[in-house]
Amino acid sequence: MDYAFFEGKIVPVEEAKISIMTNSFHYGTAVFEGIRAYWNEKEEQLYILFAKAHYQRLIDNAKCLMMNLPYTADELVEITKELLIKSQIREDVYIRPIAYFKDLKLTPKLIDYTPEIAIYIYRFGRYLDTSKGIKAKVSSWRRNDDNSIPSRWKVAGAYVNSALAKTEALLAGYDEAILLNSQGYVAEGSGENIFIVKNGKAITPSLNEHILEGITRNAVITLLKKELLVDVIERPIARSELYTADEVFLTGTAAEITPVIQIDHVKIRNGEVGEITRQLQEVYFKAVRGEISRYKNWLTPVYEK
Repeated sequence: MDYAFFEGKIVPVEEAKISIMTNSFHYGTAVFEGIRAYWNEKEEQLYILFAKAHYQRLIDNAKCLMMNLPYTADELVEITKELLIKSQIREDVYIRPIAYFKDLKLTPKLIDYTPEIAIYIYRFGRYLDTSKGIKAKVSSWRRNDDNSIPSRWKVAGAYVNSALAKTEALLAGYDEAILLNSQGYVAEGSGENIFIVKNGKAITPSLNEHILEGITRNAVITLLKKELLVDVIERPIARSELYTADEVFLTGTAAEITPVIQIDHVKIRNGEVGEITRQLQEVYFKAVRGEISRYKNWLTPVYEK
């Protein structure tokens, strides 16, 4: 049986229900995170990836929506470990914490309401095809601007923007969308950061390009520099650069390292997964399963040994 953390208690997930009158359900004023935990069969250990960093971002984002959650990041990590143990998880899983206003009122505001947090487990395997690569479409929808709903915050209501872009791509026969920002430069995928590789260098939009401050993005930059010895440049990327790139890949907690082999009707180089992307995948998946000792500080073990 799977369990959830709900209203201060760990309960069977079927009991973790909110009212249809819940304020954040109506106005999208919830903040969420996506966290992965990876099972290491050899060690019989479950590792939560960047657990504290994700919860600290959740707390910080919640404060921006006037939510003062009554937990520290460390306390939320311990609650998550307890939740995974009680659910007897021994496989790769996705963890979804969400902070919201639980009040049964219908005014769209951020003050004089009561914040609550829920955490549940989701078994969904691969989010995108990380092996063969995917086809992406540059969306007609622009990424929401920092002066509108900041993309650097994981606010539920902002993901209408992602849903529109993703759906447009799927209906057109693609796997994912790539959004441009209000200035017309490349921002990110519907739920992922983006990198291109050109002449042996990795390029990714800088944080002021209206993108999420991705935790996986930061890890990938570290791996590119330290493990693959690839220079990383953070700068604006023009749409036209996507089509002439040697490699393109997306990064994110859910997406992990996902190669993009075609954008619109243009194949990226030969339409196969690039060498730097493949090497990056190899080292990333070893690191997140605890197989590289120097990156064990990224991981929180769940089961006591």
